Amino acid sequence: MPHTETPVPPAAPGAADPTAPADPGRPQPRPRYVYDFAEGDRWMVDLLGGKGANLAEMTRLGLPVPPGFTVTTEACRSYLLTGREPETLREEIADHLAALERSTGRRLGRGADPLLVSVRSGARVSMPGMMETVLDVGLSDTSVRALAGQAGDARFAWDSYRRLIQMFGRTVLGIDGAPFDDALAAARREEGVDTDAALPADRLRALVEEYKRITRDLGGREFPQDPREQLTLAVDAVFDSWNTDRARRYRRQEHIPDDLGTAVSVCAMVFGNLGPDSGTGVAFTRDPATGRPGVYGDYLSNAQGEDVVAGNRTTVPLAELERIDPRSHRRLTEVMATLEQHYRDLCDIEFTIERGTLWMLQTRVGKRTAAAAFRIAADLAEEGVIDEDEALRRVDGHQLAQLMFPHFDPAHRAEPVAHGVPASPGAAVGAAVFDSARAAARAARGERVVLVRRETNPDDLDGMLAAEGVLTSRGGKTSHAAVVARGMGRTCVCGADGITVDAAARRATLPDGSVIEEGDVLSVDGTDGSVRLGEVPVVPSPVVEYFETGGTLPAEDRSGGALQDGGALVRAV
Repeated sequence: MPHTETPVPPAAPGAADPTAPADPGRPQPRPRYVYDFAEGDRWMVDLLGGKGANLAEMTRLGLPVPPGFTVTTEACRSYLLTGREPETLREEIADHLAALERSTGRRLGRGADPLLVSVRSGARVSMPGMMETVLDVGLSDTSVRALAGQAGDARFAWDSYRRLIQMFGRTVLGIDGAPFDDALAAARREEGVDTDAALPADRLRALVEEYKRITRDLGGREFPQDPREQLTLAVDAVFDSWNTDRARRYRRQEHIPDDLGTAVSVCAMVFGNLGPDSGTGVAFTRDPATGRPGVYGDYLSNAQGEDVVAGNRTTVPLAELERIDPRSHRRLTEVMATLEQHYRDLCDIEFTIERGTLWMLQTRVGKRTAAAAFRIAADLAEEGVIDEDEALRRVDGHQLAQLMFPHFDPAHRAEPVAHGVPASPGAAVGAAVFDSARAAARAARGERVVLVRRETNPDDLDGMLAAEGVLTSRGGKTSHAAVVARGMGRTCVCGADGITVDAAARRATLPDGSVIEEGDVLSVDGTDGSVRLGEVPVVPSPVVEYFETGGTLPAEDRSGGALQDGGALVRAV
């Protein structure tokens, strides 16, 4: 879905007016590069990025947001232009970190109850998964033991430390993720467990040492034990991630300018991996695939946020949270209603529950399929949230074009061989390919392909762009594969957990034991989540049929004007 222009925000507090002529006789104000969450609002999106501006807005609304601060896009642009941080940036970060330490009563990586922070990217225009994040900054060989003592949970502390080293190695030092993933998989095999959450503290402690060895051998340096050095390196790495190949490709695909830069949000950590009364999730105030009203999303107990979007553990539907933690579920639905009314649109929300306490980590106007865009605009207008003119402005020709794609013929009786989560609608037919580079190469030769992965990550962008559709065996409606596929109009089925994907062997095993080899033709239905072998016939889109059969309502039924005609179109979809 193409990005839309944001209204011009009012000038940021303390920011110089770029149109005003300089007075050589007066000292110029020192540029300001860091803002506390309590100092901003959503209209400062150009300066604070989408994440920072919306964290500030939620703080202003009195919602439960962990304290923190945002380093501006101006600092990023200066860094990328000169190759070094702006002169005053470290001083400003130190001042805001000191304020954060005072407000929390903790010190970064120090003391019996150490402060840990997340360092997250946030451009003005959402680029899901394309840039970098580092969680648990501040952990070291010393502070991990303090954290274990404070939390009364050694397993949690060592799990957080191994996550930090893994993210730091990939993001800051540029180490490929495979050695870390292989070490983690080996630990699960040796312990005889299926998930990371089942690994005991002793095994995680050993994994930390293995990760430190990988960092030393492949990254060329020891993992830093100074928490402030970790923070500095993490901020710079997020700046650098603006110009990664995948970020550039995504911007070209979405027509996002290359000169915006990213802000960096530094936020006090809250922990979803503290046990069964903790967890993390991603939620939507309406279904982003269909536009249907209701609360949708994914939740994982005893996990950190990256586990949900990465899709490396199978989530449960958000509705399950009502059974797991009724109080947090009730509070979350209240917050979601507040945000949708405030933003007057579908909201995409990230949250963490730490030992029964809800924390909001992000909100943004959510990406959606073309069909969902039509329905949400019509429904919000009918509810009186927006007027008819705004509803019509919220849908465009590009989205209508996406609705023109054909659907599978419902008369075709081939039985599905697997089912997953219908994450992005449409009908995709193509040869199964288990690697993004090969998918892109085969598509360049004119072949239709379906990218089949256990889960996708941002490095799979080329394969997703080339494929007719995407099929993953893990993840849910809020996983990386689902969010990116919806944004670019690709058919996607996620979380088909009956399928075992072996990318190295270029095959997948179905629930009945039969095998899909690379090159076998698959038909993937992103509307109902079904997967079939062979080529299923397709039929024209109901939107095409709607227009071919006249596409208008009788005059007596069109008192609602263009919007009511649009409502008929929505019903046709």
